[in-house]
Parts: sequence; structure tokens; C-alpha cells
Amino acid sequence: MSIPQTGGGPIESKAQLAEYLAAGCKPKDQWRIGTEHEKFGYCRDTLNPLPYDGPRSIRAVLEGLRDRYGWAPVLEAGHIIGLEKDGANVSLEPGGQLELSGAPLENIHQTCDEVNQHLREVRSVAEGIGVEFIGLGAAPIWSHEQMPVMPKGRYKLMTDYMDRVGTMGKTMMYRTCTVQVNLDFGSEADMVQKLRVALALQPVATALFANSPFLDGKPNGHKSWRARVWRDLDAARTGMLPFVFEDGFGFEAWVEYALDVPMYFVYRDGKYIDALGQSFRDFMRGELPALPGQMPTLSDWADHLTTIFPEARLKKFIEMRGADGGPWRRLCALPALWVGLCYDQSALDAAWDLAKGWDAETRDGLRLAASVDALGGAYGGVKLYDIAREVVAIAESGLKARACPGAGGLLPDETHFLNALKETLETGQTPADELLARYHGDWQGDLSRIYADYSY
Repeated sequence: MSIPQTGGGPIESKAQLAEYLAAGCKPKDQWRIGTEHEKFGYCRDTLNPLPYDGPRSIRAVLEGLRDRYGWAPVLEAGHIIGLEKDGANVSLEPGGQLELSGAPLENIHQTCDEVNQHLREVRSVAEGIGVEFIGLGAAPIWSHEQMPVMPKGRYKLMTDYMDRVGTMGKTMMYRTCTVQVNLDFGSEADMVQKLRVALALQPVATALFANSPFLDGKPNGHKSWRARVWRDLDAARTGMLPFVFEDGFGFEAWVEYALDVPMYFVYRDGKYIDALGQSFRDFMRGELPALPGQMPTLSDWADHLTTIFPEARLKKFIEMRGADGGPWRRLCALPALWVGLCYDQSALDAAWDLAKGWDAETRDGLRLAASVDALGGAYGGVKLYDIAREVVAIAESGLKARACPGAGGLLPDETHFLNALKETLETGQTPADELLARYHGDWQGDLSRIYADYSY
């Protein structure tokens, strides 16, 4: 989850808010790829989640990465809560999920190298202290009460608020993991097309990467429980955003939407000030109850944008947010999918042609179907498996057109990063299907075996 923003002068007009988003427009040769992925840590002998403190802990992992690999610490109230190096950062989700937010890089060869290097570093530190990490969309066995709480003021505020606005917010915070990719846009029109494709086809990513069929030690009836959680978290800040598909959508329309999303906090002098449920519009008038008489800065606006959680999110780039966390070999497939769809105009046009005839009901229906049945889901005559085949084929064509070589020229492009998804389509088995088959098969209902078989 995002770290506090810094810098930015006072906001003097609403126009600045749209200008802030528009500042993300870049020429195509400056488009970059930013990946994010989260994973659960646990003690090897007890299989319990890692506490924040102690010899086998989140803090010990962060300090090990700092001391052994030269990461710079990020502190909050004297606690190490993250790391920074070379444009990347390592941060903590509320329940101790360890997240890599990668540097903006030029191609998927580089992003995959970055992910692999990070995982090697984490594994080397973890092995020395009796710790393991596992990539899943939801914690399979641990109860909410077992999850640790990270020492971050933002998370305390959010935890206190979640039960007021939905039933699954705390489950999202403490017991889910995702993999995401952040992509650039060239203009307002380019942003609009990419965001529409991102939202409409996010259920396809949810289906292909479905990897959370267990909760509380047993099957939960969904292939992606993480996606189910997001459907009942907080309607004011989640969902498929029908207004994005309306005529006239652009930066200003996103600003109007974001201004109506209730606030969480204002960050001042290293502290999170409770602004739960308050209005950024009031803040713009100097009437925020949390800080009466004070006016917001652009960094406050940037912070507020990080508290909006739709299936795809606009900041100075677009975040693809629909996929479950997963095994090492699939982490590079998610950026490959979306880069293939979005960074070649012919592929982007073809992707939009697939989805442009769907109405809001169909998009929402596919979102629900993906969480329950993954590639077996369908709505309104649209079958997710069939759409996924077309989407992956379009992404492959987009990556071929990009023709970004790797491995010193031995690889002509980035298409091989889609192999895990092509295998899923060939077998019809998502990661969740594989896990369920193991649970009902050789594991004989012993879910604890997931740790030995699926950890990094």
C-alpha cells in the first residue's frame, strides 16, 4: 500500500487537481512498467504468520534486506516500515504482507529480473531466520485474530473505519495479497481508452490469476476469494466505475468522482490525522473538521487518490488491480498481459473492440463470475474462458509488435512471459483449480500441506 506523498504546493483551484493527473501524460518512448506484488510470510516451524517484532519477524526481514543488500530504511514513529533503493521500495501491508513496488522500467525483461532479484534477496534473508514466504490471493488457514498488525498509523485508521462501510474491509487488509502492474498513458484520450479496457477486462485477469480458493482452513466456494472480498468492502471507493464509460469522461470526471470519495486521513509532520468519512471538497474550502482553517496541498490530493480502490485506478498512471497474488513463475505474466494489451495501439484497439459492446450490468456480472468460477464463469452470453483466449492472443500480438529483445538478444520479444497464461488456457486449470485438486486429492483435506508445496 502507498507510502505518504511529499512535496506539492497549496491547492488554489479545482483545475489543479485535473492538471495533477494530466501531468502523467508522456510520449510513448517514455512509457514505463511498474510492478507490485505481495506475499505472506510465516514461521517455518509453526506455520503461523510473522509478527512485526522478534527474531523471526517482519522487522527482522526488513533489517536483513537493509543490512545485506543496501536498502535504505523507511521509518514511521521509530519503526522500520519499509525500504527504498534505485526507484523501488519494499513496504508492508496491514497484516505484514511484504510488498515490492518496483521501479519504473522499460520492458518486462527488466521487471522480471527485478522481481527475481527481490525474491532471491528475501529468500536468502528468510532462510537464515527460519522464515518462508508464499504467494496466494488469500491466507488459507489463518484467522483474522491470528494476523499481526503493522505499526503504521494509516492502517489503524483504516481498520477502525472498515466495519462502518462494509463487511470485508478488514479481511482485505489483513488476509489478502495481489499482484499489480502500473502503466503510463500518452494523452487524455489514450488514458480514457486504456482505463476503459483495464476496467472492462479486469475480470479476465481475475479469472486467469485466480488463486484464493481457501479461507479459514477450507474451500470458500470461490476461485478468487480476494475478488469476492473487494465486492463488499466500501461501495464508495470500489467497483467497476460505470461513469468511466460515459461520453465525455476524462481527467475532470475522475476528479469529480475522487472528490466525492470519503477521506481517510491527512498526513502532517509524520502523523496520520483522522479525517475518516470527511470530504475533500470541504478541505478545498478550508472547512475540513480534522484541520479547520487549513487548505490542502497537492501531496494531500496524491494521498487521497491512494485511498480509492476500484478494479483499475487512475493516478499519474493506471493501476491494474484485479489479480490474486501467486507463485513465483506467474509474477511476470501479469505485466506481460497488460503491457501487451496497452502499449501497442493495434492491440489496444482490438482489446477495446472485444469489450466496447458490454453494458455496466455485463461488466459487473463478469466481475462476480470471475470471483466465483474463474475461467468457468460467464454472464450475459459472454464466457470468460473464450474472452481470455482472445485477450491473451491480443496481448501476444502486442508484445510481438513491441519487439523488445532480452537475454542479450537471444529472446526477440517479451511473449514468453505469457507462457504461464497459455498453459492455463490449454489445461483450463487456473492456480485455484490446481489447489483445489490437490486439496481433494493427494493432500486429503490437509490444507497445511500448501505451505511446503507452494512457498517461494
